Amino acid sequence: MQENQLFEYAVIRVVPRVEREEFINVGVILYCKSQKFLRALFDLDEERLSFFSQSADVSDIVENLRALNRICAGHAEGGPIAKLPIADRFRWLTATRSTVIQSSKVHPGLCADAEKTLAHIFMQMVK
Repeated sequence: MQENQLFEYAVIRVVPRVEREEFINVGVILYCKSQKFLRALFDLDEERLSFFSQSADVSDIVENLRALNRICAGHAEGGPIAKLPIADRFRWLTATRSTVIQSSKVHPGLCADAEKTLAHIFMQMVK
């Protein structure tokens, strides 16, 4: 039986009109140092987004969400942030921002399998 290990996660939000502070949960980013795990899952419900803002640039939002995945994976296409150590990438991705894509505060937990935990939190917080 695997021992539980500390992980941290944040919910990824789309805030189509930042001045109104209304948001839609679209994903989760999870980091587990001991498992060397950093990954984000997202699913943008375009119909739901349209209820918040008819003028939201969906293709731009999706591209920015995909960039999160490139940074998590450390791909060269993720730019200079993707070259940082895994913990620094997580801290950068979850830093407080006033932009269309934001994250919640970081929350800790314990898990044996970071991949399964990410999927579970994603189903709870996004789906």
